[in-house]
Amino acid sequence: MKMIKIKNITAEETLNVRHAVLWPNKPLDYVRIENDTEGEHYGLYLNDQLISVISVFISDGEAQFRKFATLQEYQGKGYGTKIFEHMIKTLKNKNIHLIWCNARSNANDFYKRYGFENMENSAFVKGDVEYTIMERFFSS
Repeated sequence: MKMIKIKNITAEETLNVRHAVLWPNKPLDYVRIENDTEGEHYGLYLNDQLISVISVFISDGEAQFRKFATLQEYQGKGYGTKIFEHMIKTLKNKNIHLIWCNARSNANDFYKRYGFENMENSAFVKGDVEYTIMERFFSS
């Protein structure tokens, strides 16, 4: 039987999953965020193995999530969806009115399922990867 657990973790605990999924050809330090210690970090464990992570940074009623990653062998099985929905529910309970991200363009459809919309003229490229800024407002 598969045991799934989502819990708060440290920024340091996110690094191996971030690195393996997002930038495996770069040094580990490339996946660190300057203000990582100020964020809230969530990890999804499957049978005590960390397989998915997401980091959230809150300021003035807005939340930006960053470095959302699920190990490749577990992608497409609903684990990323579980941690993402957990994050959204947590943010709603904190009275956040806007959540946004720099989404990899190939993930836009995933975010649109949760009511995120592309901001106009927000596409950019970093390290040969195309991104779009996406946002979702929560009603008060």
